[in-house]
Amino acid sequence: SPWKPGLLLLLLSRPAFSTTCARCAKDRRLRQKRAISERQLTRYFVDQRRVRVVGGQGGGGGHSFHSEPRKVFGGPDGGNGGDGGHVIFKADQQMKSLSSVFPFYQGFHGERGGSKNCYGANGAHMYVKVPVGTLVKEDGRVVADLTQHGEEYIAAYGGAGGKGNRFFLSNENRAPKLFTPGEPGQERILHLELKTTAHAGLVGFPNAGKSSLLRAISRAKPAVAAYPFTTLNPHVGIVHYQDYEQVAVADIPGLIRGAHQNRGLGTAFLKHIERCRFLLYVLDLSVPQPWIQLQDLKHELEAYEKGLSERPCVVIGNKVDLAQSRINLPLLRGQVAERVIALSALTGDNLEELLMHLRELYDTYVKTEQAQGQSPVKW
Repeated sequence: SPWKPGLLLLLLSRPAFSTTCARCAKDRRLRQKRAISERQLTRYFVDQRRVRVVGGQGGGGGHSFHSEPRKVFGGPDGGNGGDGGHVIFKADQQMKSLSSVFPFYQGFHGERGGSKNCYGANGAHMYVKVPVGTLVKEDGRVVADLTQHGEEYIAAYGGAGGKGNRFFLSNENRAPKLFTPGEPGQERILHLELKTTAHAGLVGFPNAGKSSLLRAISRAKPAVAAYPFTTLNPHVGIVHYQDYEQVAVADIPGLIRGAHQNRGLGTAFLKHIERCRFLLYVLDLSVPQPWIQLQDLKHELEAYEKGLSERPCVVIGNKVDLAQSRINLPLLRGQVAERVIALSALTGDNLEELLMHLRELYDTYVKTEQAQGQSPVKW
């Protein structure tokens, strides 16, 4: 046979479609995104950043004298230089972390002034996208709080452009040779701190079922496992209602006793509760004396920031599908003054009552903000 065995196997192993044909290329399916585990996601979630920003330098002034036939003494015609570009922080709702923020930014430089009174072009501004809810601090002092989508803050101003010799023309000096260089841009060292902006915050001890509850009421997919500290970074889920209102619920990593003293995950995630307008205390009904959990949680919040535990709230008794939970439920209601909603995030029992009460808390928040002349946070 004229065919070699190796060549025959190569022909038989070729795919039935061509990768270069436009019509056949449509048959190929797009590969789905690989699911990222919670520990892998932690590497990409950054809520603090130290950034050095420098404005663009202004362009130098031009130095020239006009010259053309039959006009010997045309005079100075050096134009001014362009201004340097600013470095601007811009809040973007699509950004969820400070991981994409680099440690150094510099605005674009202005161009030098030219002859014939031509001014140099201004340097373009450098826009840095940051998540909504980013605090900008300088030397421990808050200089900007970006809480609205599209809100901007000029982090570093660009330098002014230099003056050309045309600028110094006067009756006393008809042929000035003086021109000035561009000014350097402003230089600052800023600290960015992200505080998750959400309407409601799920607060509870590890393994109380916060992540399971967020998965049940929204499309968020935080990691769920039978060991403590499964959630290592905040997740935000959106609860959709029939009138197209959207309520953002944040899953805050589990707190422990002494969290305000930087124990466990410490104060790294207590700050994310500051932005929440109302709180959802998630308690494990299967443990003995579940009302002790509520007292400890309020103590940690109050020790971290005074008045934080007094925000509108509701107590959620989770894992009501267990036998011990049904025994502890009436005892819990007798010990706490807040409204208690018993449910099971695993089986979905009584989720409707939580969603209805969550909407009541949201409507109360919207009316309060509008009565004070402020615009409520919308998702």
